[in-house]
Amino acid sequence: MTINVGDRVPTTTFTKATENGPEQVSSDDFFAGRKVALFSVPGAFTPTCSARHLPGYVDNAEALKAKGVDEIACTAVNDAFVMGAWGKSADARDLTMLADGNGEFAKAVGLEMDGSKFGLGTRGQRYSMLVNDGVVEQLHVEAPGEFKVSSAEHLLENL
Repeated sequence: MTINVGDRVPTTTFTKATENGPEQVSSDDFFAGRKVALFSVPGAFTPTCSARHLPGYVDNAEALKAKGVDEIACTAVNDAFVMGAWGKSADARDLTMLADGNGEFAKAVGLEMDGSKFGLGTRGQRYSMLVNDGVVEQLHVEAPGEFKVSSAEHLLENL
């Protein structure tokens, strides 16, 4: 079942790449007590994700924070090392890169997709959500193959 506006984000674990190696982060702790703009991409270093999705959030980080967003986070079904390298390559220092290596978060929110025909296996769909103290306030899920409603610009317009 897909998560909806008004639902609490499920309890899962993300992994972040840090200077001291991979660090486990509970979703409960990550979303607690603050407003988080979370966006999901099918994969780090993939064409649309690298050319448009991640750069849009990098470019609009200040504007999102000026509208009350405390944290901007990107998640993908990739490992923490890949997410860390992708964040560095995109100069995404104002974003938190959250690896969902086993797709547990994608599955828990009901937003996984089958990318097998592209050699990707099970991945997370492209979406954005605004989470306030662990509760989903906005959810924007893309139609397959599209990139419109999950963009930083779209989320900014809806704040």
